[in-house]
Amino acid sequence: MAVKQRIKKKAYQRVQAFPQVKGKIIERVELDVTPDYYIVEIRFQDKTALSFELEPCVMVYPELTNWKSGNYRPLKRWRPVHSRSSRL
Repeated sequence: MAVKQRIKKKAYQRVQAFPQVKGKIIERVELDVTPDYYIVEIRFQDKTALSFELEPCVMVYPELTNWKSGNYRPLKRWRPVHSRSSRL
């Protein structure tokens, strides 16, 4: 008998679809990195592009743990803390 595993998704995980580019033929993929921005750009043969501007951030996951037994045991977890976007 197979055991079903429950996969718990985190609140920030999601899938974003881009139906407008379905069927387009990719000409090239570029990564543009400067001190001011990071962009991944997918260029298509029809001279259109889908680009993703990336913003570096910091995520901190605070938790209090007990190691007295030599094994990890979480006692308390707090909400993640993240850096603010420069785009706001």
